[in-house]
Amino acid sequence: MKGIIGKKVGMTTLYNADGKQMACTVIEAGPCVVTQVRTQETDGYKAIQVSYDEKKDKNTSAGQKGHFAKANTTPKFKVIEFKNFDGDKTLGDTITSEIFQKGDKVSVVGTSKGKGFQGVVKRHNFSGVGMATHGQHNRLRAPGSIGACSTPSRVFKGIRMGGRMGSDRVKVKNLNVLDVLTDKNLIIVTGAVPGAIGSYVIVEGK
Repeated sequence: MKGIIGKKVGMTTLYNADGKQMACTVIEAGPCVVTQVRTQETDGYKAIQVSYDEKKDKNTSAGQKGHFAKANTTPKFKVIEFKNFDGDKTLGDTITSEIFQKGDKVSVVGTSKGKGFQGVVKRHNFSGVGMATHGQHNRLRAPGSIGACSTPSRVFKGIRMGGRMGSDRVKVKNLNVLDVLTDKNLIIVTGAVPGAIGSYVIVEGK
């Protein structure tokens, strides 16, 4: 596989050869630096550690500074491992958006927007109670019954209720690469990807 770390720039639209409008997301991908190489002999598996985005020296521990110094690079903020990476990469190598081409299929991993505590209508698409009949007037967005009374005398696990929503790791698969702007380190993919503008995403190729 191949992959790179980037940031979500935002969404826009492009037109294909038939004039059809397509929603797409722009991702600033790399450049990333290989800061560690895992081998079968020493670590039990093959992988490379890829780092992205500058980190201030005052926020970097001495151990981290030494780790990045081995790769001849400055401290980085985001560090990710890619197993069975395509091609032979060595310590200090740079990975750019050039690893992807127009027409490739990719998967994008990100952290969805946090919504805080939400009720069942927004969190689970409940329709609400409906008409306010029989004296009911303030339960329009309530979940209703969550279980029986004396039997089983408890609420079963998995009952859909209000709670924290969002801030989850989400992976969107099989997105098409519409264009790669190598001079600006930009990748344009179809559809939406998780996360807010400026949030980190991981782009994985086939």
